[in-house]
Amino acid sequence: MTDSFTAAPHRCAFCARLDRRLFVRLVGAGAAAAATGSVGGREGVEVGPPSRLSKLVPAEQVERAATGQYASMLNGASQKRALAPESHPQVQRLRTIAKRLIPYTYEWNPRAREWRWEVNLIGSSAINAFCMPGGKIAFYYGILDRLKLSDDEVAMIMGHEMTHALREHAREQMGKNMATRGAIEVGAAIFGLGSSGRLLADMGGQLLTLRFGRDDESEADLVGMELAARAGYDPKAGISLWQKMAAASKGRNLEFLSTHPSGPTRISDMQRALPEVEGLYARADKPEVRFGPPASKPS
Repeated sequence: MTDSFTAAPHRCAFCARLDRRLFVRLVGAGAAAAATGSVGGREGVEVGPPSRLSKLVPAEQVERAATGQYASMLNGASQKRALAPESHPQVQRLRTIAKRLIPYTYEWNPRAREWRWEVNLIGSSAINAFCMPGGKIAFYYGILDRLKLSDDEVAMIMGHEMTHALREHAREQMGKNMATRGAIEVGAAIFGLGSSGRLLADMGGQLLTLRFGRDDESEADLVGMELAARAGYDPKAGISLWQKMAAASKGRNLEFLSTHPSGPTRISDMQRALPEVEGLYARADKPEVRFGPPASKPS
């Protein structure tokens, strides 16, 4: 079986430039847990409560808009023969990894239990991946092939992108955008007073252009590490992943790196977080099946 299908470009909908979260709290044991105010000594990372601004936009409508955009993207890729079939080995790889991560998403967002998770592979040489609200995941062939990602590194990317959906970063950004329109229009949108159709259309458009800030990117890194560790993937892969990103960025204009800078701050933040998730990884059931990067480039 070959790893070949036609490439088609697409812009990542959700990932913005890396900025540092100003007040990320990591939960540890003993005094560290007490210092962060954690209750019950929860093991793992702690990034604080979600933004209240997300409450300005109904989650159901955001997820409905994302489902529509995702379906449109897949349809476009299919028409260009750039949608990998279910039998493709890299599709099987991505779906196997996602299946291990998904059960650990529920703690971060109870709605995730009801999401109809989807994972697809797009035939593009771009280094790119994303997860839309409602659990709609897409990887681009280029990120697997050009970086020669291990399963652990794939899990780190997938956990990061899942976190954007779990923490409702898109919904938060929409809430911020709506708040600037004024209370009257916000109220009309929330209660469906004659503008629900336009609101849904606006949301769909926003999902293609939303930009995440420093807190969102830091949350995605740290929570993604925890999801991967609990699923049995080595969280240290986050370090090797961004080292690969840094090497790939030298002298090149890579789409994923335009929204995910790979500077030393990101790596150092993840290194500091490792002690909080290494115990989770040590006790986790490890994958019985291991895959590898594509054997050849798409034609």
